[in-house]
Amino acid sequence: MRSTATWAALANGASAHATEMDDVTTESSLHPGVAVIPAALALAQERGASGRAFLEAVVCGYEVTIRVGNALGAASAYARGFHPTGVAGVFGAAAAASKLLGLDADAAANAIGIAGTMASGSLEYLSGGAWTKRLNPGWAAHGGIVAASLAAAGFTGPRTAIEGEHGLLRGYTDAPLPERLTEGLSLDDLQVMRVSIKPYGCCRYCHGIIDAVLALRAEHGLRPGDVAGMRVGVLSGGWSLIADPPERVRDPRNVVDAQFSAPYAAAVALARGRAGLAEFSDETLRDPVVRGLTSRAECYRDAALDAVYPRQWPAAAEIRLRDGRVVSKRIEHALGEPENPVPRDALVARFVEMVADRASSSAAHDLARGILALEAAPDLSVVEALG
Repeated sequence: MRSTATWAALANGASAHATEMDDVTTESSLHPGVAVIPAALALAQERGASGRAFLEAVVCGYEVTIRVGNALGAASAYARGFHPTGVAGVFGAAAAASKLLGLDADAAANAIGIAGTMASGSLEYLSGGAWTKRLNPGWAAHGGIVAASLAAAGFTGPRTAIEGEHGLLRGYTDAPLPERLTEGLSLDDLQVMRVSIKPYGCCRYCHGIIDAVLALRAEHGLRPGDVAGMRVGVLSGGWSLIADPPERVRDPRNVVDAQFSAPYAAAVALARGRAGLAEFSDETLRDPVVRGLTSRAECYRDAALDAVYPRQWPAAAEIRLRDGRVVSKRIEHALGEPENPVPRDALVARFVEMVADRASSSAAHDLARGILALEAAPDLSVVEALG
């Protein structure tokens, strides 16, 4: 299906977020790619922009999204019931769209001001496995294009949409950090370089836990039958997402529940030795071995983990074996973080897996090479190969 840029951005943003494998930031605890890239991609295609122009818009959008997210303060935004990806993402999408539309500084400021009245995203998706989490970044991508298009037509927005008396940092958080909006602003230290790639199909707060369990599984040759119980250390910033309430996370009823359950993440990692797309599916969710391990896992808070949050997201796991032994592991940087990057070959392999129903392996590899060379492309025709 094809549509105008605004609606294509909504559809692509929502679908990109559905698998829980989109990129993520540490300090701002949000997913910049699913808000910024769909907006920039759709608008760049609609306007016939070059690959370089598209990438410049993406970098610009990431910078704005992440800085607004840093200023918002993830833990406070979560406590207020807001989804930072949707809230901050619309500003980045508006910035990316402004770049592609060639807006001057005055019009771009209006676009950011208009985006401020579109910032939204409720955490109530945690209740009942609702799909609205997926809608939040799609709506941000949609809203960003609308905001920039209105600004291009002369529509005005407040210049203090973020820091003003009634702005974002007053209405969406109890612990604003306005200095983070411009701190260290430099072309030599772009925020896009601080983004983590997700190797696992679940909430980012689960990834360090998965790494810890996979390490223990490999080091001690563990199998489900060896395990009497598990304890997983969860950061307080992500507690409400993956550890609470205990009855939900230890008995997930649907895929969304599973994607936001630390006990399930630990269980599936131990049982299957991996945590990709197939491990967060209805089929795996029904596996009695996985469910049994999930019910025997519990979450705990650890001040030592929280001490370095949000600049760092450590995690821990402790497994009690039936022979009486207890083995444990702490992870400082989960796989995919800038300090522990996913190898390029693994990224390409994941891409090939994710488009397997639309392209052969050879065609998918050709497409991956084209995307990785996008900077030199005269247009975005390469990404339309799956259309």
